[in-house]
Amino acid sequence: MIARHLPARTGEEAIRVIRALGTHRYLAGRLHSVHALVFDAAAAATDEMDASSPLSAACLWASETLADPTIEPDSKDPRLFRLATADELLAALACFWIPGLAADRAHERLLENALDLGLDVPRHEPFDEAAEDEMHPLLIDAGWELLPLAELDPVRHRGVIEAFGEPILYDAARFEEENAVPRQPPLQELPALGIAELLRGVNAEGELVEPLVLWTGGDDVYQDYLLRGVLKVAKIEG
Repeated sequence: MIARHLPARTGEEAIRVIRALGTHRYLAGRLHSVHALVFDAAAAATDEMDASSPLSAACLWASETLADPTIEPDSKDPRLFRLATADELLAALACFWIPGLAADRAHERLLENALDLGLDVPRHEPFDEAAEDEMHPLLIDAGWELLPLAELDPVRHRGVIEAFGEPILYDAARFEEENAVPRQPPLQELPALGIAELLRGVNAEGELVEPLVLWTGGDDVYQDYLLRGVLKVAKIEG
């Protein structure tokens, strides 16, 4: 996997990029795993939440999950994680990364829960790659699987095919992808997000304290083409 620094400067811009990463025509699938503590904190961010809110079902699930006596909320029990929709992920991130009263409430609730459960509140800087292996709890793990080169439609996906310049270069990249051992689909993944990233990833002015990284696996021409399109959709200058 290769780390690519995204030119998003604020939490709001980062959310726009993440939204664009999940809406293009080269997407094969997504996996967004979000901890119950995230949605519990998001519920505290608003006084009222009606059924039309993208967080309504997720917050109800979080409340029931954290109240379940058979689940230890400070553990690594997989039942603490929800396979979230794209809208749930984006709405949850907005609760933490867009400054305001809602963010203050979400931060306060997450911090209270962490202290009550005896969880360590990390002192390291947010987005510290060296701290990922020991991160507990992992609060958000989000990524996307892309269509393999061999499955691209010559009309629908013409843009990336032409980005290779010559047909022989596209054919060579496709051959290399198909014959890789072990064979891996092209991927895009956000960094692991824990307590530090949600509480301190964005400062009081809404600016990211460190550049947001996207981890990518697969052909560079393919990934470069997609990221240019994503940034254009998100209206972020690369």
